[in-house]
Amino acid sequence: MTYETGLAWLSEQCDDLTELRHVEMDCLIDEGPASAILLITERSVRELGHPASLQLGRDVRRLLDSGLSDDVIRTAWVGSTDYALDPTQQHVGAREWLERIESTWLSAESARDPGFTPPAAEPVTDEALRTAARRAMAPVAAALTRVHEEGEVYNPRPLPCPLLPALEQVITGACADLGFRLFRRAVKRYELLPDGPYRASLAALGERLSHPDGASDPGLQKG
Repeated sequence: MTYETGLAWLSEQCDDLTELRHVEMDCLIDEGPASAILLITERSVRELGHPASLQLGRDVRRLLDSGLSDDVIRTAWVGSTDYALDPTQQHVGAREWLERIESTWLSAESARDPGFTPPAAEPVTDEALRTAARRAMAPVAAALTRVHEEGEVYNPRPLPCPLLPALEQVITGACADLGFRLFRRAVKRYELLPDGPYRASLAALGERLSHPDGASDPGLQKG
C-alpha cells in the first residue's frame, strides 16, 4: 500500500529502479528518464484512485504556476528521487518536463473519464504551515546537507542548487504541502531515519496538512 500522492508518489516509484515495470525500465534505458516518467504517470492514473491520482495534477500545476526557476525545481525533484531520473539527461528543462507530465496526466484522466475536469491547484500558502514545514527540516538539516553534498561528488550532472534551500523555496514559493512531502522523500532516500519524537512531530504536521493516516511514518522508514 502506498501512502504517497502526487509528485511524492512518482518519487516513491524510483526508490528501487529494479522494481519498475519492464516497459518503464526499457524506456528508461532506451530513451531516458523524461520519457520513462511519462509511462509512470500513465500508470498512476490506472493504479491510484481519486483523490490520490488527482494530486499529481495539482502538484504539477502548483510548480508551473509558481515563480520557481528550472534550477530549483530540478534540484528539489532529483534530490528527492534518484539521479537516474534527472530529465536533463534528455536535455529537457524542468518546466518543459512538468508540462509533458501534465499533458500525459490529462490525457490519461480524460481517457478514463471523458468528462474529466482538472481540479484547481489549491497550493497551501498559509504562513503558519509554511513556517512549520521549514521548521520541520531543522533537526536533519546538517545531515541532509552533508549526504547530499557527498552524493553530488558522483553526479555526472551536478545539481545547480543546494538541496535544502531548494526544498525551502518549494515550501515558500509554491506549496508548503508539496515541499514538505518532497523533503520527506529526500529524508528516506538518504536513509536519515528519525527518532521517535521527531517522527511524531513529522506525523503531526502531516495531520495538519491532511495527509492520510500513516503517511509520514512509512514514508520515513528505510526501504
